[in-house]
Amino acid sequence: MLEIRTYPLGPIQTNCYLLLNDKGECLVVDPGEEGDRVIKEIVKLNVKPLAILLTHAHFDHIGAVDQVRSHFGIPVHIHEAEQEWLVNPDLNGSSRYPGLPLVKNEAADHFLREGELQIGSFHLEVRHTPGHSPGSVSFIFTDAEVAIVGDTLFKESIGRTDLPGGDTKTLLQSIHEKLLTLNDDFVVYPGHGPSTTPAEEKDMNPFLNGFS
Repeated sequence: MLEIRTYPLGPIQTNCYLLLNDKGECLVVDPGEEGDRVIKEIVKLNVKPLAILLTHAHFDHIGAVDQVRSHFGIPVHIHEAEQEWLVNPDLNGSSRYPGLPLVKNEAADHFLREGELQIGSFHLEVRHTPGHSPGSVSFIFTDAEVAIVGDTLFKESIGRTDLPGGDTKTLLQSIHEKLLTLNDDFVVYPGHGPSTTPAEEKDMNPFLNGFS
């Protein structure tokens, strides 16, 4: 059993996900802001957090990483292509927006690569899905038919590619080869907004219809 709880956080309402299993374990995905809220929710749920998984390292996805990490003493996992982004506001984008705090975290504990990953009783597949950013990844839970995809794919939209390291052709290739190849009824959880499915995006997403 995999239970997914969604928490839109911060001024950009970035989706943080708490993944719960029947062993009382928890994975934290993209704690982008409001670290106190995330910590209180985990404590209230009476679950054991095992790790923080990051779909990518733009500032709105990593703002509360160190607060949650230090409170629970858990490791942070990020794709190796963005290992410097956690610590560098110029790379994670927080320096580009006057009035927002600079986001500087400690270095990640583990670097993600494509393939199978076991954390506690959680078994998942990491798929490298660049395009929105060089180190964007998606977390695939095959048994539960769930995919957490960050800002790669949205309901009837796609991630922006006008930020440093973004590339539209690469993004579309990632979506078509790594996400739309999932079973049509997978539930796809994006970094912002509501969930969707591969079937819905094949039919309704205007950004994907002309891809070749």
